[in-house]
Amino acid sequence: MRRIISLTLGLMLAGGALAGADRWECEEKEEIRRTLRFADPARPGEVSVDNVWGSIAVEGADVRDVELVVHKTIRARNEARLARAKSEAKLEIKDNAAIVEIYLDGPFRCREEGRHGIQWNRHSGYEVVCDFTLKVPRACAVTLRTVTGGDIRVRGVEGAFDVRNVNGRVDIEEAAGAGDAHTVNGGIRIAFRRAPDGDCSFKTVNGKVDLTFPEAPSADFRVKTFNGEAWADFPVEPIAVAPEPGQRRDGKYVYKSGGFSAVRSRRGGVSIQVETLNGDISLHTAK
Repeated sequence: MRRIISLTLGLMLAGGALAGADRWECEEKEEIRRTLRFADPARPGEVSVDNVWGSIAVEGADVRDVELVVHKTIRARNEARLARAKSEAKLEIKDNAAIVEIYLDGPFRCREEGRHGIQWNRHSGYEVVCDFTLKVPRACAVTLRTVTGGDIRVRGVEGAFDVRNVNGRVDIEEAAGAGDAHTVNGGIRIAFRRAPDGDCSFKTVNGKVDLTFPEAPSADFRVKTFNGEAWADFPVEPIAVAPEPGQRRDGKYVYKSGGFSAVRSRRGGVSIQVETLNGDISLHTAK
């Protein structure tokens, strides 16, 4: 096994919850089941789930439609807050299009462009936990988001993936496409059934990143860990790191590598960027 970089520094970030604990006096549960369809079932497009509190589990299968199960739990400080949550928080579901969309909306949502998550100062006295389970066509792409209170797990999906969490893990098994998987407080584990055919990005702050390939891929890796080590169990060769775009300072352009180390596997090819602040990076084959 080859060690790519080794850095151990005495800095740790505290991975706490996004908000202080509430004492819930009221709770209401509901199960939702829906069959969702694409506009053209012969050409499944994309499944998008945008959650706030709770987990997302997606399984690819030999099906034409999307089978959705939601376990929804509303927790509130009192009956008045429970009624407010039922009025304000809406689960929007849209299908019969190229993209099947599932979105939890409410006043707790950030409305600023380019931001995702919760405006905690707008949230008071309740939470709406939605744990999603979906069975989807294998060939579709997935875009999955959650913020806190659950992991994101994907298995057997062959299309592109874009997965974002904040307080929770990301696990993808039997991946056959390319994409991004990011979180903040949690590990990332990706097991490819075949080597990705496009560029990928895997990033966390507090957690390990573990990538498994069926064999050594033809790829260029950019890896960075601040408090951990990076290893590969297949042959890699160091390559020059392309600098980040320059910044003009005192009449000069300053270029930085961004702290990444770069290595090439086999012939090189697609770019795979792997980054964590507190954790190890492991690149290995299934064989």
